[in-house]
Amino acid sequence: MKALVHDPNAPRQLSFAEVPDPEPTAGQALIEVAAVSFNFGEIVYRSPDTPYGRVPGWDAAGTVLRPAADGSGPPAGTRVVGFGWGGAWARLRAVDTAELAVVPDGVDLGTASALPVAGVTALQAVRRLGPVLGRRVLVTGASGGVGRFAVRLLALAGAHVVASVGGPARAEGLRELGAAEIVHGPEELTARVHGVLDNVGGGQLAEAFYRLEPGGVVQAIGKASGEPTVIDFERARVESPNGRLENFNVSTPVGGDLGYLLHLVETGRLAPEIGWRGPWDLAHEAADALVGRKVLGKAVLDLDPDR
Repeated sequence: MKALVHDPNAPRQLSFAEVPDPEPTAGQALIEVAAVSFNFGEIVYRSPDTPYGRVPGWDAAGTVLRPAADGSGPPAGTRVVGFGWGGAWARLRAVDTAELAVVPDGVDLGTASALPVAGVTALQAVRRLGPVLGRRVLVTGASGGVGRFAVRLLALAGAHVVASVGGPARAEGLRELGAAEIVHGPEELTARVHGVLDNVGGGQLAEAFYRLEPGGVVQAIGKASGEPTVIDFERARVESPNGRLENFNVSTPVGGDLGYLLHLVETGRLAPEIGWRGPWDLAHEAADALVGRKVLGKAVLDLDPDR
């Protein structure tokens, strides 16, 4: 089958190649992939020790070609979206049925493919803040895939959302998603915040930590800046007493969370922000745009755009 594989000598360490079809385990369904979405982390932070020919990719949507042998999961012909720590960027993918959700008829598969990592990360991170009704919450890197989902989900939960972006152009559409304030870095905050969902790391994470209310919490989600974070805890003890910093990791399986997000999409309360969409033959263009901060939200690639 055709796949987009890890290639140390290619641009973005990606090239197309023919690879063997996946062999599902008893608890996996075989999916015919229709669309995939790119995430910043799987493009930038892929291990250099990854062998040539391995198929990367976390997010994919398509149709069940062969259901799981153990009887779990949906039957053949069902439209689904799924998650896994590899194997998405190919025409066929084996996915644990616990990591799958059925895509409603009214939801496009490309739209569904934008949900797994970014949408579930935002959903779980919002939950870990605890009750946010009427509370100020800062989202750094709010223009990216996770950030835009987080802004919308926080607004639905009743938070006063402060969206932090790198510049005016990156703020496009954030007010419509529910951002009450837009800033260009935590230094521009006019009041303290109950919680922070940080997608940037580095200096922004430290500055956000200093601006917590007493007992507030930061969820450290991503490191888009590529910079290490240095925190002066003496300053923090004075400025944000009892503030907490938690290292966020996605909890799996995600099938239930994907189902909930799809329900929000189906009912019109959530619309994944897709800033780049095209055929997967343009994968390098999509990766460059994502890494170059030219994509507002998610990048989606269609395997058979004319079908």
